Amino acid sequence: MIDPREPKYAWGQSVVAAVDLYNDGSVPEVPEDHLLIVAGGPGEIVQIGHHAEANLPLYMVDFGLCVLGCLEEELLPAAEAGRLLAAPAAAPEALA
Repeated sequence: MIDPREPKYAWGQSVVAAVDLYNDGSVPEVPEDHLLIVAGGPGEIVQIGHHAEANLPLYMVDFGLCVLGCLEEELLPAAEAGRLLAAPAAAPEALA
C-alpha cells in the first residue's frame, strides 16, 4: 500500500486559481464546461481530502461564488501569485 501524498497547501490558506476553472459537472445548477473561476481568482482552502485512486490531495476551495474541488496544479498560494503577477514581463527578445 502506498502512503497518501502529503498536501502542499494547508486548511485556511489563501490561494488563487492558477488556471481558468470550468464546471466538470460538479456544480449542477451551471452548464457543464461553463467558466466558473478565472485564473487569478482568490479563494480559501476550506477542506483537504484525498483522491485515493490517483493518490493526490484534493482541496475544497471557497472562491466566494462557489466551492470547488481543486488539485495542487490548479492552485497557487496567494502570496506567491502576487509576486508572480507583480514581476515585469520578459522582453520579447529575451524569449527568442
